[in-house]
Amino acid sequence: MRFASLSSGSNGNCSYIGTEKTHILLDCGAGIRTIERGLKSIHLELSDLDAIFITHEHNDHIKALGAILRKVPIPVYASLGTLQGILLCKALKEFPKELLHPILTDACFPMRDLRLIPFSISHDTREPVAYRVEEGDKHLAIATDLGNFDAYTVNHLKDLDVLLLEANHDIAMLENGPYPYDLKRRILSDYGHLSNERSGELLEAVYEKKLKKVLLGHLSAENNTEELALETVKKHLSSTSLSLSVAKRGDISEIIEW
Repeated sequence: MRFASLSSGSNGNCSYIGTEKTHILLDCGAGIRTIERGLKSIHLELSDLDAIFITHEHNDHIKALGAILRKVPIPVYASLGTLQGILLCKALKEFPKELLHPILTDACFPMRDLRLIPFSISHDTREPVAYRVEEGDKHLAIATDLGNFDAYTVNHLKDLDVLLLEANHDIAMLENGPYPYDLKRRILSDYGHLSNERSGELLEAVYEKKLKKVLLGHLSAENNTEELALETVKKHLSSTSLSLSVAKRGDISEIIEW
């Protein structure tokens, strides 16, 4: 199994997940050139993709969708609510709508030798999900854009090998920063984004010895730094065997294979 974040941050999110038989993207919110450059670095092109899975309809998760589908007819899967949001997004312009397919939350969706389990998250869109992806006994999850978490969330993030987890903001930086009051309230709400502190608490709750690699993602350019995110999250970890790093904004992360 192979994983790489092609871009992660408030300005664009896209991840690659693959095996020898299957290649998928999870979100396509970076620019199409960034996505193509990331795929090229792992010796792939858009035409090699079997599917695109979308977490929700915010622009930083679907920005390149129209451009990709006008170029290559790739099936797109998302919750029904997210598909409705995508169809209302005029910025995507025209693209083949027949490529959009609904999937059910909490139901296992097979994609060749992969199994994807979308599960609900707390965010201010129609029907947002995070994804757990499995190949045999190899498990990973991508969980960003969640304002809060509960036992349901923790359950879906257990028994993982690799996790991309949101650490969006430092609370003090956000509260003292230039954002308008209403935007600050939205980000800090239960339907906003996970702070560094809450990210550490969630990682502490889901950690098991099997988990070997965690990438912190969706870092805000204005309200966080890589150093702050890593320092804050590490305070919640007692394990020295866990590899913790940051998924880059606008650039591919390390390629993780296991």
